[in-house]
Amino acid sequence: MQIKLKDGKKLEIKDITIDERDTLLDSVEYEYNEDGSLKQLKMMHSTMTKWIRTCVVSEDIEKFLRGLSLEQRTEIFTELQTKFFEGEGKASK
Repeated sequence: MQIKLKDGKKLEIKDITIDERDTLLDSVEYEYNEDGSLKQLKMMHSTMTKWIRTCVVSEDIEKFLRGLSLEQRTEIFTELQTKFFEGEGKASK
């Protein structure tokens, strides 16, 4: 599986297990405003790093992570979440 970033760069994404996916999803903690809108993501940096480290194929993940801007990290994290939430809303038979 691949994700494509705004700058056109394509990242190869690992095929992770359901248990790994659930662990990643459990690490995300959202805080909402009274009107239900998203206020903030708690532990944002460590959460994004965990997701990228677990999911992105890279020969040198440390070098890859250090080379990312906050905007790039956020974009990758958002794309990964989109991939992992696909199918979450479908009822089972």
